[in-house]
Amino acid sequence: MQAAMHTHPTSEACARSAFTLVELLVVIAIIAVLASLVLSAVARARGKALSAQCASNLRQWGMAYRMYADDNNDYLPRRGQGVQTLSLITRPEDWFNALPVYFGLPAFEEMVANNWKPAAHSQSVFICPAAKDPGGAYFLPYGMNMNLSPWNLPLAAKFGEVTQPACVVAMADAPGPYASTYPSVQPYGIVARHSGRINLLFLAGQVQSFADSYVGCGVGDPGRNDVRWLTGTASDAQAHNY
Repeated sequence: MQAAMHTHPTSEACARSAFTLVELLVVIAIIAVLASLVLSAVARARGKALSAQCASNLRQWGMAYRMYADDNNDYLPRRGQGVQTLSLITRPEDWFNALPVYFGLPAFEEMVANNWKPAAHSQSVFICPAAKDPGGAYFLPYGMNMNLSPWNLPLAAKFGEVTQPACVVAMADAPGPYASTYPSVQPYGIVARHSGRINLLFLAGQVQSFADSYVGCGVGDPGRNDVRWLTGTASDAQAHNY
């Protein structure tokens, strides 16, 4: 009997069982596309989470405004300094000193004195989680409406004097070195830091997100009926200066 013949795969068969260079490149390209899609989805989800936390912070400030007015004969806290970067933090009537007590926190002045001032990315009602500190003496990434209860008036504004508080902005995402903000081309202007959108707190307590172009980020107040920076009080006479 003849011995059984042993066959060996030919080089041609080996070539057919392996990936070609083109096939490897296609697989790598597919993996890269899938990875970019996953990373993009993760980034969007993270951005939404940061925006949601920011909105939650602003709602807490909204409740504090109402409670402060209830405790102070309907008067609102003052806006702090206007177009200047924040340097004066000793006035108890300014929002960053007057309102923290309603969260069980000390006034901002006291926090600074004790080296407790909130920093970027810290877990604090003062801090928008998406905000980066651009530098400056103090960092307040939320700013009060510059036209609401300013210091150029002898008395603070009263909650009940504000026309349509459901449409009047109380606080907004802001650059950080300022205590107050306004739609403007100036450095103190409102900031859309949530994928081209900005969170606004209205005086009645609700928080909404808007596209930057709708509210005038980096441009100026477009005069929307549903997003008002004018208050219907004596402060409106000076609003054109912002």
